Amino acid sequence: MNTEELMADVCPRIARLGSSFYFRPETLACGKEAGLDGFRFYFLGRGGALGDVEPAVVTSAFGYFAPDLVDKMWTTARQSQPPRQTATLYNDCAANLGRTALSDADGMAEFCDAAEAVAAAADPAGLTMFAAWSTMPLAEEPAARAMQLTALLRELRGSAHLAAVRACGLTGQIAHLIKRPGEYTNFGWPEPAPELSDDDRARHAEAETRTDEILRPAYGALDDAGAEALAAGVHAIDERLG
Repeated sequence: MNTEELMADVCPRIARLGSSFYFRPETLACGKEAGLDGFRFYFLGRGGALGDVEPAVVTSAFGYFAPDLVDKMWTTARQSQPPRQTATLYNDCAANLGRTALSDADGMAEFCDAAEAVAAAADPAGLTMFAAWSTMPLAEEPAARAMQLTALLRELRGSAHLAAVRACGLTGQIAHLIKRPGEYTNFGWPEPAPELSDDDRARHAEAETRTDEILRPAYGALDDAGAEALAAGVHAIDERLG
């Protein structure tokens, strides 16, 4: 398959699968043990890869949450736990899901090699969450490592998409409303929601195209065998977690 076909196949799956550990019972239990509820563990665990930064930095990197919500969640969470330490716990939750769900999945070692090649070929400039999560350690076991890399590739596309959204003249608020209208208030935005225009939707469609343009060199770094290994691995993960 060519690069465009590969991205069309794997990227929507990675977007869904890379977040599959966020609110699982095991993850929530880990957060509770650390003194954090599920939402605060999400903010401090995912955002903690950035380090002990101010809420505005997290708002910028996350992109789609209302600043007031980020400020509240981040500030109250980091009063009880160090951000980077919490990110390590969150990263471990991803690994543990991989150990539980993917230990018998075929092709995880080959998938890891391909996923790491994509991540290594990606230019991190402007891709804040991807750059932050690229610094997190990876587990040795292929199944655990595969889940962590799926989360990392999700951050890659998410960061690229946020850059494309802003380049196309959309705010994170409007892009979020277009993509996830049912979760508008869950991200801290007040009702009533803004009315969407045809121009908003056209800009969002353009942002999707620009996202692919940003990512094409990274996915294009794979040879045919690497592309097949990445796709096969994503499908195997999807069979168990989708």
